[in-house]
Formats: sequence, structure tokens, C-alpha cells
Amino acid sequence: MSFVPVLHTEWLKIRTLRSLPGALLALFAVTTAFSAVAGASEDSDPEFDPLSMALSGVLPGQIAAISFGAMAVSSEYHGGALRLSLAAVPQRGRWFAAKVTAIAVPTLLVGLVTAFTALVAGRAGLGSAASGLTAAEQVRGVVGCAIYLMLMALFAAGLTALLRSGVATLSVLIPFILVVSFVIGDAAGTVADFLPDRAGQMVIHRTYDGTLGPWSGLMVTALWTAVALLAGAWSVRRRDA
Repeated sequence: MSFVPVLHTEWLKIRTLRSLPGALLALFAVTTAFSAVAGASEDSDPEFDPLSMALSGVLPGQIAAISFGAMAVSSEYHGGALRLSLAAVPQRGRWFAAKVTAIAVPTLLVGLVTAFTALVAGRAGLGSAASGLTAAEQVRGVVGCAIYLMLMALFAAGLTALLRSGVATLSVLIPFILVVSFVIGDAAGTVADFLPDRAGQMVIHRTYDGTLGPWSGLMVTALWTAVALLAGAWSVRRRDA
């Protein structure tokens, strides 16, 4: 079977499994709501960053993106679904590539809409405090935010394929992002800039003084994601369904 029909099949799976569109809806709702609330909190700090404040909803919103990637893959490990998928598509690498593409494209598209809406909501709350943002900075923030969300969804997908469990993946990633990353960041200094979440989030900052810039930070996150996907692909190819 060629790649396009396989991709179409994987897209149908995502559309028909209620929890997956629900995760994307949650991504939009949570990110936009938190950005609107954060924007309404005026900050008089001289180092105040209006771009990161307006897009700050991505921090809780990324949990929905991670859940989407994890659930899209973990659904294959229930009820023998993976055996049926691989019976239809014996080329395991092709099947996994289609699965990854079916996760990446909707996450990127929803991420673009979400980031734009969150920026508008955040700017509305900030008012004149956001007037200094340039068009280039806002475009970079929106596009970069969408790419970051896509990468985190794919990172979760790769780990789920490796661990063969969405629960295990979420049990590792969510505490890491919400707790461990901040603790390590406070203790490890610039080393923490290279963690997947902290590196990618540089793109939503207007100014940056650390080792990484917005696009180099996304590249670091992309490398983490590539490693996770390669590990997941190895697991799919080498382990029994």
C-alpha cells in the first residue's frame, strides 16, 4: 500500500476517536483562556515581556498537545489495533511515518489558529503595554508557538511508541514539564536551556539573553523530538505487535 492511502487511514482514526479532536479543542481553549487571563494582569516590571505574556497560555496548553500525541499512538496498543494496522500495512516504517504525519499536520494547523487567537486575546488584555510589539515579533511568536506545540506532540508520540503506553508517557512528561524542568532550571543554569520544553519556549519571548535564541531553541526541541521518534520507530519495527 502506498503512503497516501495509509495516511488517509490514520487521519480517519484520529477524526473518529473522540478523545483526539477533544484534545485539540482543549489545546485551543486552554491556551486562549490562559493568555487572556495573563494579558489582563498588567505588569509594571521594567523587564516585562509582552510577547511571552500574551502567549503564556502555551505553557498549560502544551499539556493538551502532549496528550494528543500520546493518545494517538497509545490507541494502537488497545484491543489488538496495532496488529490489525500492521496486517493492513506490513511496511512498519511506512505505517509509523503516516501515523506521525497524521499527528503533526492537525497539531500544527490548530497550533497556528490557537497561537494567533491567544496573541489577540493577550494583547487585548495588555492594552498599551503591548503596543511596542512589531509585526515580525508577533509573526515569529505565532509561527514558532505552533511549531513548538507540534514538536511536543510528536515528542510524546515517539515516547509512547517506545514505552507502548500513553499513561507511562504522560506520567513522565507532564511532571517533568510542570515540576522537574523548573527545578532543574533553577539549579543547573544554562544547561537547563537545552531541555526540550525550555529550549522551544524561547520562541515566544521577545528578548532572550541565554545561550539559545528563538529558532536555535526550536532546533534543540526538534533534535529531542527526532531522537524520540527514531526510538519509537525502532520499537515499532523490532518489537512484536
